[in-house]
Amino acid sequence: MTDEQITPAMVIREAGRIVVKPAADIVAATVTELRAVLRSALDDSGINLLVIDLEQTQMVDSMGIGLLISAFNSISKSGGRLEIVNASADILSLFKTMRMHQHFRISGK
Repeated sequence: MTDEQITPAMVIREAGRIVVKPAADIVAATVTELRAVLRSALDDSGINLLVIDLEQTQMVDSMGIGLLISAFNSISKSGGRLEIVNASADILSLFKTMRMHQHFRISGK
C-alpha cells in the first residue's frame, strides 16, 4: 500500500459551469470523497450548470444515486441545472428505469 492519495474526481471550472469527472465508480466506498468534491464545486457562486461526466464510471449503487439526487437538489435550489454525460449503457438503463431522466438531462457514451 502506498501513501499516494487518489483524487476522487477531476473538476473543470468554466464560466457559469462546472464539470466533475469522477475517477471511479460512484459507490458507497467513494461517495464521501465525491460528496466533498461536489459540495466544494457547488459552493462556487455563479454556477448555473453542473455536469457530471461518467466516462470513467462503470457502476453506480444506491449510495451513488442518492449523491446524484442530492447534487440535483442543491443545484436546483440556486436555479441551476444538472446534466450527466457519458453514462454507460447499463447506467443509462438504470437511470431511465428510475425515471431520473425526467428530472435532469442524461446522455450516454
